[in-house]
Amino acid sequence: MKHLPVRPLVAATGLAVLAATGLTACAQPSAKADPKTVTVWNLDGQPDRMAAVKKINAAFTARTGTTVEEVAVQENQLPSLITSAAVSGTMPDLISGLPLAYLRQLKQQKLLDTKAASEVVAKLGPATFAAKALELTRDGNNQLGVPSDAWTQILAYRKDLFAAKHLAPPTTYEAIEKAAQALTSGNQYGITLATDPSDPFTQQTFESLALGNNCQMVEQGGSVALDSPACRQTFALYGTLAQKDSPQGTQTVDSTRATYFAGQAAMTIWSTFLLDEMGGLRNDALPTCKQCEKDPTWLARNTGIVTALRGPQGSQPVGYGEIATWAILAGARPAASSYVGYMMSDGYKASLAIAPEGKFPMRSGDAADPKKFVNAWPTLPAGVDTKKPLVDIYGKPTMDQISKATGTLERWAIPQGQGDLLGPTVAELAIPKALASLAIGESPNQTAKDATSAVEEIQRSLK
Repeated sequence: MKHLPVRPLVAATGLAVLAATGLTACAQPSAKADPKTVTVWNLDGQPDRMAAVKKINAAFTARTGTTVEEVAVQENQLPSLITSAAVSGTMPDLISGLPLAYLRQLKQQKLLDTKAASEVVAKLGPATFAAKALELTRDGNNQLGVPSDAWTQILAYRKDLFAAKHLAPPTTYEAIEKAAQALTSGNQYGITLATDPSDPFTQQTFESLALGNNCQMVEQGGSVALDSPACRQTFALYGTLAQKDSPQGTQTVDSTRATYFAGQAAMTIWSTFLLDEMGGLRNDALPTCKQCEKDPTWLARNTGIVTALRGPQGSQPVGYGEIATWAILAGARPAASSYVGYMMSDGYKASLAIAPEGKFPMRSGDAADPKKFVNAWPTLPAGVDTKKPLVDIYGKPTMDQISKATGTLERWAIPQGQGDLLGPTVAELAIPKALASLAIGESPNQTAKDATSAVEEIQRSLK
């Protein structure tokens, strides 16, 4: 899809390949004889973004004399490329924009230089990073990678429609279900919800609901917990919404956005990559609602955003998101660490500006100005065909809300010390397949059992 933002998901088939390779740290970067060259595999490889990062690299080269070879890599190609590069001895020094599931996979395959990552974080100052970002990119005391930026999952809702029905903002299970029922009528749906069995986006949507109800994929000891009362309750909500209040048929990452943009749904769950498009800043993904014809920003101005949800069994609102990480690979040249340090300091603001709607800084500032980067973030121009700071469209309260979202961000498996399970579970699409059955009428209790069995089977295969 031309010029669309990188989708907030992990490629399923790729992770399965990576999990099966059994690679070791013997794989070395290419051109190792040249210490003044750093090779980066960039997962944020759209042409406009590659052009922007190359400008940042030129400044780094002018300062240090080190050349940066930037290679655009599609996320679903990464595992097969790693396999072939490991065999041929042509591994890169760095991978940028690496999602948490991939980071755990590379750790499992012993392809990370965790010492180098720890040294970069120590040099920049751990206190300058978001605590949650460091927590989710560590394995015990081992810093697996250097957290760069994050997107968060949001529940977008039509403030005008909610106000007309005197509905409370959809921050809880009860409020979501009540609003979905009240706003489903005629050609309008209360919500548009992902049900695609072949897309990890469906799991992300479910997980963003599940975390707020304390529905965990695994318990601290490793037992799969998807058949717990909390998870059955989340499956029940998801099933009700998908069957009664969302468009029927397979709903995807693209169709959910399109339905909301057309004004045909009162709510949707997506990532913050939605913000520039909803603000009318991308000609290939403009809102198409009737009111949007005259005013491309109408939908953005009439949309409220929820960044953390709470279910009946949740103790507090919890959010979901993805942290993009710098992975320093085993055998990387010393200049690789210097480059990451530069991209997280002097080059950091420019790197965030590449796509600020999906790149909230995981480093808040530096010793001289502790809030340097988080204060700059809302003012960075977003968009492709039209450039405008998101704060000019959504206002300071909404941007402050997104800024605070990383403080409530959680993920399955990692806090329980079971992070190695995350990648293979995403790869096998265990949760999306279960949710697809739920959407066409399977009972929530059966879905919970099916999902549990699927994850337990994956867990056994890793032993």
